[in-house]
Amino acid sequence: MFENHLTLEEIGVHDWPNIILWAAPIMFFLVFLEWGISLYKNQKDAYDKKDFLAASTIGFINVGISALIKVAIFGIVLFFWNVVPWKIPATWWSFIACFFAIDFARYWAHRISHENRFWWATHVTHHNSKKYNFSVSFRLSWTQHIKFIFFVPVVMMGFDPFVFFICHQIAVLYQFWIHTEYITKLPAPIEYFFTTPSHHRVHHASDEKYLDKNYGSTFIIWDRMFGTFMPEDDRPTYGITKEINTYNPIYLVFHEFVDIWKDLKQAESFKEARQILFGKPGAEVIKNRNLRREQEALAKAESPGQHEKIASTPPSPGLHEKSLMKKKNGYP
Repeated sequence: MFENHLTLEEIGVHDWPNIILWAAPIMFFLVFLEWGISLYKNQKDAYDKKDFLAASTIGFINVGISALIKVAIFGIVLFFWNVVPWKIPATWWSFIACFFAIDFARYWAHRISHENRFWWATHVTHHNSKKYNFSVSFRLSWTQHIKFIFFVPVVMMGFDPFVFFICHQIAVLYQFWIHTEYITKLPAPIEYFFTTPSHHRVHHASDEKYLDKNYGSTFIIWDRMFGTFMPEDDRPTYGITKEINTYNPIYLVFHEFVDIWKDLKQAESFKEARQILFGKPGAEVIKNRNLRREQEALAKAESPGQHEKIASTPPSPGLHEKSLMKKKNGYP
């Protein structure tokens, strides 16, 4: 099977361009430009220094992690590409096809990251800011790289590793410009087909009507197809439903993992542990279990049989005497 397989050195992965790194200076320029506009317009809620520093710290560390594991990631890409017997040549149309395939995979990876608590823990960092500006695009969890498994099927379609590498970088880079409030609605054809700032503002909202909507990365058509699309109406309230009052980058990255661990320690069965790990975020398995038990105990105490038992029990003489003494002394 691997008689004619290629190695990382043979495909020259070390020489491939890092588009995101090249774009970084432009991205930071646009961040400070947006910040300057917010100050000029006296929109004090647009940026927060501590929030920006937290986002930048998370972003810089994430870039470092990405660089460290680049070889490992593309070792996996190459392994699966070598496995499949079919190959798609690197042509202009293969770049388009690969980009659509990656974006489709990104939709499902993104959706699962909101509907499954374990995967939500790898993504929540991107949502736990109460601000919505270009710098929020830097808030990518240091654990997000394990979501690469969702893109293995795209690799196994046979796209050239170089084509996959370039398309994946462009898909990530696209996410930057949609994190702003200064771009309102774009022309209808663009709004219909592409993910725009208006669509993504809905996605970052913590308002109940906006929750779990608009997962599309570059194309919003997937949301329209799979019933998760929601147009922007009122201005969203940004952040997550469980308020986070800290700017500590480590806490912002790992707080959901910590909460999962605390819940797992209280699990009383494999079923509960599975629900804690892979149920919907916010399911509160342990809290709901305890609440259910309290309600069951209360219902049992208030059952008709219990009332009859209480009614048939003669009053205690001591208690009766004390009650009479209270009445005599003017107590209710």
